Amino acid sequence: MRNSLVDLTYEIELEPGERLTLPESLIARVSTGRWLIRIYPLPAPIRSHSAFLNSYAPEDEGLYDDYPPR
Repeated sequence: MRNSLVDLTYEIELEPGERLTLPESLIARVSTGRWLIRIYPLPAPIRSHSAFLNSYAPEDEGLYDDYPPR
């Protein structure tokens, strides 16, 4: 008997109406033996505003300075 640790992790997103199918690369790696397959939902992603902040360039400085006050 040969033992080795194999970690196969896949993230799959299903759209409404889609059915789960396992990737062929996963099926090809599973062979004779005992396997534990767990399926559980991932937590919802946390939204942030980092993309906006990362897009601010130094040459944008003063771009909105002339905006009239309310």
